Order: sequence, then structure tokens, then C-alpha cells
Amino acid sequence: METCRAHCLILPFPIQGHINPMLQFSKRLQHEGTKITLATTKSLFKTVNEVSGSISVKAISDGYDEGANGIAPEIYLLKFQKVGSETLTELILKLQDLGRPVDCIIYDAFLPWCLDVAKDLGVRAGVFFTQSCAVNNIYYHVRKGLLKLPLEATEVDIPGLPPLLASDLPSFVSNPGPYPATSQLVVHDQMEKIEEADWIFFNTFYKLEEKVNDWMATTLPVKTIGPTIPSMYLDKRLVDDKQYGLNLFKPMTNACVSWLSERSISSVVYVAFGSLAELDVVQMEELSWGLRTSNYHFLWVVRESESKKLPKDFVKETFDKGLIISWCPQPEVLAHKSIGCFITHCGWNSTLEALSLGVPMIAMPQWTDQSTNAKFVKDIWKMGIKAQPDENGIVRRDAIGQCLITVMEGEIGQEIRKNAKKWKDLARQALEEGGSSDENTKDFVSKLIQS
Repeated sequence: METCRAHCLILPFPIQGHINPMLQFSKRLQHEGTKITLATTKSLFKTVNEVSGSISVKAISDGYDEGANGIAPEIYLLKFQKVGSETLTELILKLQDLGRPVDCIIYDAFLPWCLDVAKDLGVRAGVFFTQSCAVNNIYYHVRKGLLKLPLEATEVDIPGLPPLLASDLPSFVSNPGPYPATSQLVVHDQMEKIEEADWIFFNTFYKLEEKVNDWMATTLPVKTIGPTIPSMYLDKRLVDDKQYGLNLFKPMTNACVSWLSERSISSVVYVAFGSLAELDVVQMEELSWGLRTSNYHFLWVVRESESKKLPKDFVKETFDKGLIISWCPQPEVLAHKSIGCFITHCGWNSTLEALSLGVPMIAMPQWTDQSTNAKFVKDIWKMGIKAQPDENGIVRRDAIGQCLITVMEGEIGQEIRKNAKKWKDLARQALEEGGSSDENTKDFVSKLIQS
């Protein structure tokens, strides 16, 4: 029985974009001397072979052990809360009986009921936010009634943040109607009891969001612990840590890396919209033509569920200049010398990866936090531009082509690349040279082990 190390149980929300950063944080905690148990749902557990080294993986139930496809979000979340609370409690008590008591639960902010489980069992708890400080500060102000919905003004002023237009806000704030259950979760439920958590972890680093972090730290126990991307791309402290270690989609690693290696330096446009965003048929056609008529090679990730939206014969007709794949190891692609820019939906994981690896961005935000991230990419961090949609919300082929020329060539592109290098260096420094991110991680582990 181990008695010299604290034991953290990590519970992410069971989707790729939430699992990856929490798994990466788990690896760093383990490296600092903490025993880790990663808990996931039974349906996801069936797909997991090995996660990383000695990280133990255990299953709890969300009430849908054969999968929850087609289940309405509001029904799924209620069932997960009821069944998840019961089975998480059972798991923690079982680990205690086995001589491996849990000292701390680090839970995804999308699972706020975990805090009640921790309190009932007398276990300390840290809440992990997979989105930026800025976005969660907006949600916090809505939850506290400091930002009233529906919005009445076209511009809002929130402490710690630059002036924001309504269109810069997360979609669950600017237009909560289409997704009421998800809006309730991210704007209200995940913020409800965060003051009661022992720690609040943000997947960001201090220099990146200094002002908003300072404001939130005046009232909340916040810690910036990012960027949580594989160590070999930043500080190289974790040997052989090149992949996150768990993929819900099968990456076509050899195909895309071999293809990229045949291209010249900074010549390829990488295009990806994450694991959830869905483009409509018109937008897919416009993007296809924008890429096809450009002067650049492109690598485009099109999930299998989205591939039917591609124009007929597009893959065959662009074979000489483009590669379309269903999934890829994104950090490895972004770190490749042939990548010149990244057309992205600006999901937080993708934004943080591009920023940490110094890749200029063309933002095409779709929903949730992406408009806010795009605002910061363009106007605050100045390492990309935003592709402007027309009155129907479609970014047309000509706009895409002009964005590519702007970023890949000319004075604006040079300035963006200079800023991209600056943020890449600061991201590495945050972990490598005693920056606040790694210091926060070490401080947390030290206090946990000593107590």
C-alpha cells in the first residue's frame, strides 16, 4: 500500500475536448508525485486500452452504459447527475477499502454535482475549467446577475476584460435560445457553487490572460495550470509525452505526417473544426472553393460524419494540392515545419495548441466560446485574423482566399508570425522556466501531499 503520495481522482466530462486537457494535467500531477485515478463512464471505458503509464482508469456510470447517442442533453445531464453521484461515491469508497483512499477529486466544471459528492465524503475538491478565464468570467458575471440576459446593449464592459461587442460573447450568452439545456449547464450550473471548491483550475497560463486572472483571483482560489498540451512540444519534461493518450476518433497519423513532410516550410494551410462543430453544406462548399482556388497546399480534417457535405469529386479533383483526412494528431500537425497557418473554429483546445506552437490563425468561430476566443486571437494576442461572414452568416470563398493571402504573405502576415513566436515562447516559459503555470501545479501538489 502506498502512503507517501497523495491520491487524486480525475473526472472529465466524457467528450474528447474535455478529456484531453484533464488527462494532460493528470500526467503533470503524476510527474510531481501524485497518484492518479482517471474516472470515466462505462461506455467510454470500453474503448480505453491504456491511457498513460501508471495512470489507473476506473469506470462509473452515467446511466447510459451502452452509449447516449440520440439522448436529449437535458435528459442525459439529469441522469448522469443521479447515477453518476451514486457510482462515483461507490468508486471512492471502494478505493478506500482497497487501501487507496482519495485525497482530492478534480472534476470537470460540466459535472458540478461532483462537489456535493466530495463534501459528503469529506474529500477536498478542485473544479477544472476547460475553457478560458475570459469566457468563464463572462459566465460568472451572468450567474451573479451582473450581466443581464437577454442582452440589451450592443457592447458590454466586464471587469478584467476588454470592451466586447455582443457578437464577441459566447453564443450561450448572446443567443441562448437554440440550446437551452446546454446554456443552463455552462452559464449557470457550472458556476453555481465554485466558491465552495478548494481550488479552481484554468487551462491557460498567466501571461496569456493576466488581467482577467488577477480580477478573478481577488475573490476566487484560481490557479492557471496550462497550457495542457503534450510535454514534448513545450518543456519536454515528460519523456515520450507526444500524444494526449486517448482518442475517441482514430487519427491518420502516418498519412498526414508523411504528406506534410513532402511540402516546403510554412506552405500548408491546416483546416480543422474540432470534434463537435458542424458546418452546413453551403459553408462546406464555400470553404472547399476557397481552398481549391488558393495558391496553397491544404490539409483538411473532415470528420466522417461531415464528409458527405463535401462537393462531389472534390477530393479527387484536389488530389494534387490537398489532403483530406478524418482525424489527425493535431499538436504533431501544428508543430510540423510545413504548416503556415491554421483555419480554425477557435475552440479553446485548438486555440491554445496553435498559440503554444506559434501557428498563425484564421478564425471561423461557430458557437459556444469560439467568438470570444476569436476576439482575443485577433485583437488582444494579435496572432491571427477573423474571416468575416456575410449577412447570412456564411464566410464566402473570396473572403477565405483573401484571409489566406493576408496571413501567408505581406506585412500583416509578418506581424502575426512575430506575435505567434512571442506567445509560443511565453507558453514554453510558463512550464519550463518556473512560470506561474507550473509553479501553481507544484504548489497544489506540495500542499496536497503535506496535508
